[in-house]
Amino acid sequence: MRVYVLNGPNLNRLGTREPLIYGSTTYADLVALCESTGRELGLDVDVRQTNAEHELIGWLHDAADEGAAVVLNGAAWTHYSIAVRDACSQLTGPLVEVHISNIHAREAFREHSVISAVATGVIVGLGVDGYRLALLHLAGRQPKPLSA
Repeated sequence: MRVYVLNGPNLNRLGTREPLIYGSTTYADLVALCESTGRELGLDVDVRQTNAEHELIGWLHDAADEGAAVVLNGAAWTHYSIAVRDACSQLTGPLVEVHISNIHAREAFREHSVISAVATGVIVGLGVDGYRLALLHLAGRQPKPLSA
């Protein structure tokens, strides 16, 4: 199963950006975690990050065209980007929305996600472990081979 792990703005700053909220794990550590978890689970994982909204939308279109699964941390775009939400609604594979912090326990403007309504599931507040759990969930959705 092909899985895009897509990350929005400022996630490239993990490890230095507000460590009391986002922890000390760096973005490179997050990429390594997702890639190694994917290998262990037999998933073809492609981890990407962008600070350009149009680039994220293009990646979501690619995933939709391929029927790929997506793990998405839309970061700030989660709370207001109808364009990202509309791209997510075109996905044909499962979508797991992930947030490192608990968006429901933060500022009021972060409490609402425009993406959640079109997501298969949402994981919030479990740190970078949320990505591992999202990949584990997606691996469980794979068709099982028929035994001979």
